[in-house]
Amino acid sequence: MSWSKLKQQLESFLSPALLGRVQYLSTSYRYLPDKAGLCYIAVDKKNVLNMSDATTLIRWYQTELEIKNDPTIQIPIHNDELEAIRKETKGQVPEERLKVIARGRKISEFAKELMLAQSSLSKSNFNVIATKFLSQSIEVSMESQDILLNILALVDRRVGKKRVLNMGDRIKLKHPIVQYFYELRLSTM
Repeated sequence: MSWSKLKQQLESFLSPALLGRVQYLSTSYRYLPDKAGLCYIAVDKKNVLNMSDATTLIRWYQTELEIKNDPTIQIPIHNDELEAIRKETKGQVPEERLKVIARGRKISEFAKELMLAQSSLSKSNFNVIATKFLSQSIEVSMESQDILLNILALVDRRVGKKRVLNMGDRIKLKHPIVQYFYELRLSTM
């Protein structure tokens, strides 16, 4: 599918409140057919999604340790997770230490998932992911581990206010760029 047709289809699915604010931009290499080119997502004429751009508004993590040491990351810990650790340790660990252990385990898993998602995004072809988004249901895109699919689903008009409000806890466990688009969508409601 040509870029102009793909862009037109993606923009037709934008939430009415985001029309004109969110733009899909592309650069291509005319004389290098094997080079895919770069695609960007801009919000209010500012380039927001482009991993290789140093001026991007969103933090891209280089190591898992950066993620673990980032104080802005809020990891929700549920009682069933604490109960599982309590059973593992046979109740011999103090209660406040259980929370530290649970948070440590969860943030390690989160860091690995985040790094995997970032690396797959840097290797992905925007056109392939966008075509996949257009051909599958919105629910599959929202539940995906792919950052780009999550973003495209968040700005989609098929995702209503109630659904956006109900996904707050799950969004906390996503990449900062997905959180950015979630906050953008919330601000339009």
